[in-house]
Amino acid sequence: MKQWRKEIEINAPIEQVWKLFNSEENMQKIMPNIVEHKPIKVTEEKVGSIYRQKYKEGKRIEEYDVETLEYLDSPDQKKLKIGFTLAKMFEITAYYELARIGDDRTLFTYTATNKALKWFVKVFLLLANDKVVVTFVEQVKKVAEADYNSIKK
Repeated sequence: MKQWRKEIEINAPIEQVWKLFNSEENMQKIMPNIVEHKPIKVTEEKVGSIYRQKYKEGKRIEEYDVETLEYLDSPDQKKLKIGFTLAKMFEITAYYELARIGDDRTLFTYTATNKALKWFVKVFLLLANDKVVVTFVEQVKKVAEADYNSIKK
């Protein structure tokens, strides 16, 4: 299993950043390759909820079910951990953590894990770097700050 973790400070309130993870429309701002995110089973406490996602890579569309593994929505701290299996080859988790560090500043931590389910794809994980993780946290920062600045004006 391989794990990547990246932190970044975002110049926007925690609620502004959090809303990027709460709806299909906002989610597509930070994950444009997700072309669909539909609820299959939603639990009251969020943990155990399942969403069907469609992800477009080139001309191919992958479809998989995403399960909410952890969820916390408090004024100063927010957490969302999801898990899914991609193409019957990789077991993936994504953990989004937000912490309030001021009225208009948020610390965003993203942790991704990837476990190969087939022996022949393990080599791909050995060669994998953190480029995707770095790009993602920078995208979240860019979108959250742009949205916040457009509201402030």
